[in-house]
Amino acid sequence: MEKKTVRVQDDLYHAVNDEWLATAKIPDDLPCCGGFSDLAIGVEKTMMGDFKAMAEGDKAIPDAYMEKAIALFKKGRDVARRNAEGIKPLLPELAKIDALRDIADMNAKLPAFVIDDDPLPFQLGVDTNMKDTLHHACILVGPRTLLPDTTYYGAPQLKAQKDALIGVLTAEFMKLLSFTPLPLEKHKQYVDDALAFDAIVATLVKSQQEWSEYTKCYNPMKSEEAIAALKPLDFGNLLSNVFGKIPDEVIVYEPRFLKGFSTLFNEKNFPMYKHWAYLKTLMSGCSFLSEELRTIANTYSRTISGQAVDASIEKQAYRNAGSAFSEPVGLYYGRAYFGEEAKKDVVKIVEEIIATYESRMARNDFLSPATKEKAILKLSKIVIKMGYPDKCQPLYDKLTVDENDSFYEAMCAISRQKNLDAFEKLYKDVDRSEWVMPGHLVNACYDPMKNDITFPAAILQAPFYSLKQTRSENLGGIGSVIGHEISHAFDNNGAQCDENGNLSNWWTPEDFKSFQAKTEAMVKEFDGIPFAGGKMNGAFVVSENIADNGGMAVTLDMMSRLKDADYREYFLNWGRIWCQKARPQYQQLLLSIDVHSPAELRANMQPRNFAEWYRTFDVKPTDKMYLAPESRVDLW
Repeated sequence: MEKKTVRVQDDLYHAVNDEWLATAKIPDDLPCCGGFSDLAIGVEKTMMGDFKAMAEGDKAIPDAYMEKAIALFKKGRDVARRNAEGIKPLLPELAKIDALRDIADMNAKLPAFVIDDDPLPFQLGVDTNMKDTLHHACILVGPRTLLPDTTYYGAPQLKAQKDALIGVLTAEFMKLLSFTPLPLEKHKQYVDDALAFDAIVATLVKSQQEWSEYTKCYNPMKSEEAIAALKPLDFGNLLSNVFGKIPDEVIVYEPRFLKGFSTLFNEKNFPMYKHWAYLKTLMSGCSFLSEELRTIANTYSRTISGQAVDASIEKQAYRNAGSAFSEPVGLYYGRAYFGEEAKKDVVKIVEEIIATYESRMARNDFLSPATKEKAILKLSKIVIKMGYPDKCQPLYDKLTVDENDSFYEAMCAISRQKNLDAFEKLYKDVDRSEWVMPGHLVNACYDPMKNDITFPAAILQAPFYSLKQTRSENLGGIGSVIGHEISHAFDNNGAQCDENGNLSNWWTPEDFKSFQAKTEAMVKEFDGIPFAGGKMNGAFVVSENIADNGGMAVTLDMMSRLKDADYREYFLNWGRIWCQKARPQYQQLLLSIDVHSPAELRANMQPRNFAEWYRTFDVKPTDKMYLAPESRVDLW
């Protein structure tokens, strides 16, 4: 039987990617492949080869930072030692939690628990002050739930998934507890208590949709009020110990959590908290231990992602070393594999996109001159971070890998030092030269608090970008991604930050009302679309869809001035960069936790908002990828 060809006019995504989809195989240890994932797989393969060669003395280690990363990698890949040690490295940590007598005892040990990153009924941190982005602020956040999102705990349509995941977690906990010194008769009580405590957490903390509106995290509170709200915990003593003195204010990211804290943590619930902390520590810690314990401890994560097996011990070792020493590893990758010619070319594209954006903003038909002026000022202040930074942060001079430590102990020591370093920043100015992504990461981002865009070296590869691709293909690839990141400066969140990244209302009331109407139109365009057994939540994914829309609009504008513009190449490469084959469980998970629309919808939805799509492929009202003019959304 002859295979039916998908028409571009009906389904760009499948017309471009069906041949690949028919033969692509998802690696057993991954939830998906294609697009970003395939580039990441390629980078990982290259870097693992270099790590192995350095570890075995076949390749020179370039600097002291990489020497530490290789030392950690060698610990991680030493499967014989990890198997021989079994659960032993984790036992002191479990004993520390189990030995807590009461809340008074916990208060005495609270500073150490925070620095050691032990599971607590709250999280303390330091981040950029959203209203004063040159300085840091002390932040207070609730704990994270065991299930992927709070929606799993109450939504009727997710009850079957919730029950199944609770079953997997229960079985995993029971198996792991059998390796501990805890008496068998206590195992079920620990699990029941942990799940009961977690259910209370879920009523107080934010859902992923609530987190997606990050500007609503700014809720300053006098420290005395936070100290009172967190009783019976001695939060004041904790602040004094960690920061040297009690800061004037705390930024509460989750006000509902703080308001209900007394229902979560009290003398009655203290045993439940202990058992919850014990099991969270057991599950996370065992992933750094023997092959047997790691396999059991990752059962839950494999279930929610649909993975058949864990990554190999060697891959885990590389990933943890690459994460712990992310900046020096990214520097190594950038210097070894990123060409200066490509860097200059992509920087030129970024500058052209920003200039085009400024021109489009000046011609904008729904903003007043005053708001346009502010928007153009913000565009002119965007900082470009391309490839990799010039040097490592001072943090990496402080990190050490003790040759006597187990892999688990080494990871804990690094985490502890990173926490100390973060807490020390509270009274220091924000270093705006810091990069939020390392050079070996296949990704890109816009930082609203710094008004900068970061493009790691690893993403600057085909199909996103290549010196061998035409400018039309590159604009449909990396150009649209660059435009996407710039557009985050003017999405529903970024639009509330000024040119310095400060939360600030720089809009006239009428202009912001018009912007909100366009934002609501983007919500409506995606809301309710069936996908992976669920439905799209248009409000949850709106910020990323605004960014996709802006990225396409600005690059199509640039295409109109190209002498050799090929719109067909542009749209086909746009469809190509979103190719993805994902496991059903992973697709379902992303619907609940990912602010991005599924790759297939990203490929197919945005083109139909633009006239160039209809002209290029002669798309008619009878075609599936037709959208009536009055329904099309074009924000920027």
